[in-house]
Amino acid sequence: MAKEKVYTRKTESLSSTGSALDDNGSELLFGKKNYTFILIGVGLIFLGFVLMSGGHMSSPDVWDESLIYSPRRITLAPMCILAGLIVSVYAIFIREKA
Repeated sequence: MAKEKVYTRKTESLSSTGSALDDNGSELLFGKKNYTFILIGVGLIFLGFVLMSGGHMSSPDVWDESLIYSPRRITLAPMCILAGLIVSVYAIFIREKA
């Protein structure tokens, strides 16, 4: 006799607290709120690096300090990167309310 294969469909079940469960029935570590904050943090970090980029000299014989040491590159961009890191750390530590 040949064995028949039984196919089951994986579905996401919810616990009594309303959070998603994985295949083993245990609660997932992060919820939608966590992933939203993580994406916001990564976006802020990316924005900071974009703000920090550029500043090339039009001529290699001319040095223009205002291109390299502009307030956008030395103040705004690092603050944006730090804010993104803080939001990302916050996203890891927050907990979904039951």
